[in-house]
Amino acid sequence: MRSDEDAIRQLVTAWMTATKAGDTRAVLELMTDDAVFLVPGRPPFGKAAFAQAAQTQSASALQFDGRSEIEEIQVHGDWAFMRSHLTVTATPREGDAVTRAGHTLTILRREDGRWKLARDANLLVPVAKPADAA
Repeated sequence: MRSDEDAIRQLVTAWMTATKAGDTRAVLELMTDDAVFLVPGRPPFGKAAFAQAAQTQSASALQFDGRSEIEEIQVHGDWAFMRSHLTVTATPREGDAVTRAGHTLTILRREDGRWKLARDANLLVPVAKPADAA
């Protein structure tokens, strides 16, 4: 039997794998119906807006890759929080890749025995490209 922490780590792995594969349906299954996302520069948004943005990104042929480094997980009954450092690179079909990185704070809720993302605040900012050597 997996511990709650192991199950949460597996959720993160599944999220990253599904995102890289462009499998929006799988990502949506990993969040609660009332999920709320907080990102710099825009008001909070929910699961429907997340799905709409993912569909738009998929239609524009953006490819995503990333890495999540979990720094802390705390479980309290059917609720948990996770603090991590996330790096995401979006590569359009044409043009340069854009990498964003920063810290995240995620609140998870157990539903029907499975951990799901309920709230997520991410502070990702663009990563400066290294200066070209002359």
